[in-house]
Amino acid sequence: MTDAVQTAEDRYALRSVNRALDVLEALGKAGNEGMTVAGVAEQIGVSKSTAFALLQTLLLRHFVADVRLGGSRRYRLGLSLVFLGDRAAEDVAVSQLAMPVLRDLTALTGLTSRLAILDHGYAVAISRVDAPGILRIASALGQRELPHCSALGKSLLALLPPARVVKLLAQTGMPRRTEYTLVTPAELMTDLLLVAQRGYAFDNEEDNIGVVCIGAAITNREGEGVAAISVTTLKSGLSDDDLHELGRTLRRHADRVSRMLGAEVDPEVLTLQTT
Repeated sequence: MTDAVQTAEDRYALRSVNRALDVLEALGKAGNEGMTVAGVAEQIGVSKSTAFALLQTLLLRHFVADVRLGGSRRYRLGLSLVFLGDRAAEDVAVSQLAMPVLRDLTALTGLTSRLAILDHGYAVAISRVDAPGILRIASALGQRELPHCSALGKSLLALLPPARVVKLLAQTGMPRRTEYTLVTPAELMTDLLLVAQRGYAFDNEEDNIGVVCIGAAITNREGEGVAAISVTTLKSGLSDDDLHELGRTLRRHADRVSRMLGAEVDPEVLTLQTT
C-alpha cells in the first residue's frame, strides 16, 4: 500500500476509536489474568487517565469486564465480544454451508439463487450462484433490498414478532415500487402470516413488474432466522402452481442449511433431486 493510499484512508480514522480497539487488542494478548489500568496505558501509549476513560466506556458496553485480583483492579475482554464473534462466525458459517445448496438449487431450477441476511431491516445478499445462459435476473451482492417487497426480506420478517416488524418498517419505510407493492403494515402482516404458514415468500411483481422472486428462511438451533435463500425469474408463463412448486423447492433447500446449523428439521423433507 502506498503512502498516498494510507493517508487517504487515515483521514477518516477516529483516534478515540483506534485507541479503544488498541485496548481490546492489548487485553486479548494479556490472557485470563487481564491488565491493570497502568498496564493498559503503557501498552497502548496513553496516560493513565485516558486508559481509564477508555476502559470505563468499554466496560459500560460490556466489551470489557473487570475483576479484583490481589487487591488490584484488572480488566479483561467482555462478553459482548463473544456475542459479536458468534454472530460473525455464524454469518461466515451460513455462507459456507449454503453455497453447495445454492449450486444444487440453481442446477435444479435453472435460476440464479442467492443467500441474504437481514441487516438493520434490509435484506442484503451475501452469496450468489448465477444461472446458466444469458438471462440473469439478480441484484449485486451487498445491495440493500427493501424488506416489504422482497421475498428474501419477507422470509426473514415472517419469523420476527409483529412489534419488531413494525419497528423495522418504520426505519426502512414502505415505498410503492409497483402497483402490486404492499404499502401498509396491515397488508404486509397478513402476507407474513401466509409466509409463516407455508414456509416460503413471494415477491410477485412487487419490486419490479414482470419479475417474481421466491424466498425461504434459514433458521439456527434456536429457531431464529439467520438468513434466507431465493430464486428470481420472469413472471411470464408461470402459473400459481408453478410458483408454489418453486416455493416448496426453496423450502426444502433452506431446510438443508437449517439442519446443518442445528435446527430441527424433518429428515423426510430433505430428500431432493439435485440434478
